[in-house]
Amino acid sequence: MDHQPPTLELLESRHRFPCPFTFKVIGPTGTHLPARAAACVQASLGLEVPPTFGVKAAAGGRHESVTLEPTCPDATSVIDLYAALRELEGVMFLF
Repeated sequence: MDHQPPTLELLESRHRFPCPFTFKVIGPTGTHLPARAAACVQASLGLEVPPTFGVKAAAGGRHESVTLEPTCPDATSVIDLYAALRELEGVMFLF
C-alpha cells in the first residue's frame, strides 16, 4: 500500500474540525472488511456505536470498497484513524 495519509498541515488548512471525513478502504471480499473497518473507526474515535458504511463490490467480485464518513474531532484523529485502518488485515488500498 503506497498511498500516504494527508499531513496535519494539509488537513487543518482544508477542513474545519470537527467535521465528517471520508475514508475508503479496499480489500478482498469475504473477509468481513466492512464490519472490521467500522469497528476500527468506532474504537479509534471512542464512538458508542459503529459508524454506518457503504460497500461496493468491484467488477469480478474479488474485492470490495468500504466507504466510511465518521465525524472526526480534529486533524490528529484523522491521521490516527488512517494508521489504525492501515493495520487491518487484508487492506490493500486506503484513501
